[in-house]
Amino acid sequence: MAIAVCLINQKGGCGKSSTSFHLAGAWAAAGIRVLLLDLDPQGSLSQGFFGSQLVEDLQRSETIATLFDDTAFAPSASQLIRETRFTGVSVVPANQHLARFNTPNPEQTGMMQYALRTFIRELSGFDLVMMDCPPNLLRCAWNAMVATDAVVIPVVPESFGTQGLRAVHQAVECASILNPSLQHMSHLITRYDRRLLIHRSYAERLRQVYPDSVLSTAIPEACAFKVSLARRSPVEFDAPKSTAAVLTRQLSHEILDLISNKTAKVRVA
Repeated sequence: MAIAVCLINQKGGCGKSSTSFHLAGAWAAAGIRVLLLDLDPQGSLSQGFFGSQLVEDLQRSETIATLFDDTAFAPSASQLIRETRFTGVSVVPANQHLARFNTPNPEQTGMMQYALRTFIRELSGFDLVMMDCPPNLLRCAWNAMVATDAVVIPVVPESFGTQGLRAVHQAVECASILNPSLQHMSHLITRYDRRLLIHRSYAERLRQVYPDSVLSTAIPEACAFKVSLARRSPVEFDAPKSTAAVLTRQLSHEILDLISNKTAKVRVA
């Protein structure tokens, strides 16, 4: 069974989608077969690979929204999974159709809380599933936490960026009651500028407050990330010698290291 990782935070703009986009490239380049589940109704991750026109024109039955629709027939994986032009990277896309299902009180949705978990467990042909969650703790994020092996929380090292972490931690703790496999929670410092004293101070404070759960790798606000995203190409493929690509590879190693006890199947070459 594939390892599952979800990126979650209540804050928008903390780098969940871009981190998912670039990490997928690093893992794929290492020979790991990655499936990305886009759980944000904005569909940013999907558009990163396929462009806005294609993604916005998808019918609900062609997107991840259909997994949350208890009135629809359960789709097969082959109906939802789209190959990208990068070997080893596939996507289950999302668009505006998902918004109506991203509702409050997800713990009251009965067996539909396990929709993603069931989908992932029935997959074959993938080593790793990565879920990009919306900037809230509603139904889509809850389903991801119920389905995942590890949670990664991207955090911008600034005042607004660190607000709301307690609520995220509480949500992860509640989800772990339904999902005993959820054994790892890590904080990832993103959009980091070491030239800024405020960033260095907040990063140091995060490591003091959460000494066992802040990842060593910090992801900077690098031009290479933005350029490669504009080209619809993970930085690993667009600029493999850049600092951005090197740090993304480092992060991909670190995350798999943390969850390597889950399976011997996934290894970075």
